[in-house]
Amino acid sequence: MRKIVIAGNWKMYKTQAESEDFLRGFLPYLQETPEEREVLLCPPFTDLSGLSRNLHGSRVQLGAQNVHWEEYGAYTGEISAPMLTEIGVRFVIVGHSERRQYFGETDATVNLRLRTAQRFGLTPILCVGETKEQRDKGETESLISLQLDKGLVDIDQNNLVIAYEPIWAIGTGDTCEAVEANRIIGLIRSELSNPNVSIQYGGSVKPNNIDEIMAQPEIDGVLVGGASLEAESFARIVNYKLV
Repeated sequence: MRKIVIAGNWKMYKTQAESEDFLRGFLPYLQETPEEREVLLCPPFTDLSGLSRNLHGSRVQLGAQNVHWEEYGAYTGEISAPMLTEIGVRFVIVGHSERRQYFGETDATVNLRLRTAQRFGLTPILCVGETKEQRDKGETESLISLQLDKGLVDIDQNNLVIAYEPIWAIGTGDTCEAVEANRIIGLIRSELSNPNVSIQYGGSVKPNNIDEIMAQPEIDGVLVGGASLEAESFARIVNYKLV
């Protein structure tokens, strides 16, 4: 059975003090959140230890924004899977479009990170999606198919979440139409060996469009950027209403 997974990706925002302030405002809202919805926060690395302590016993699980493919080594600026699992991290975002765009992430390195995440018991969230130029050229389906073919080599689909994030909709205010996001996510599912993989939508998800997004039959959750930074905003997304 497919799980509903709602993740907040804080990117490079929030100090430790700011993350504690967020939790004080956010956690009370979870009293009305249905049990079947899995909620997670993916903060900067500096916030992980503090959040792990403060989230202990709560509904919220902890995710990281990246993981290296080696267990240890001379990789300045990277973080390993054992470092994450030691402090209670359960999920990790892999292959986010910003990592691909700004830091040279490729389908090959994404696959290496996915394998290592799973080897150490983390559940990876694999991000796939197209640019505006690629969509305009009609390359969306072939590009995503290629990302999946290369990214999912030797990956256990029983321990995986996928996020469809049209790059042209991230942080732009342009949300992919819900029915179109549903269509693409359906295509992604058709290429998987496990039809029960949870597939999220990510791209300018906001309180005013979450109900329509989550009403789509193929969409199993959302990967939220800016709207996850405010407690009330993210709470409205977590507590979406089926329409």
